[in-house]
Amino acid sequence: MTTSDHLLHFEPTVDELAALKKLEMGESISLESAAREHISKRLLEFGLAHQDTAKKWSITALGRDLIRRQED
Repeated sequence: MTTSDHLLHFEPTVDELAALKKLEMGESISLESAAREHISKRLLEFGLAHQDTAKKWSITALGRDLIRRQED
């Protein structure tokens, strides 16, 4: 089963969608702010976001696709 197969069953929370939209707008989210804002690690687990070596979050192509599907 691939990550995209899992997305069919992934229902993002309002907070998760807001975090993805922030990332898409170019805002960076640090590990500390992610913890403070209760941003779910599910975004990482489902491949919707990525953490670099400095633990900064960024959106992935799958995350962008999810946002576009939610807006349609």
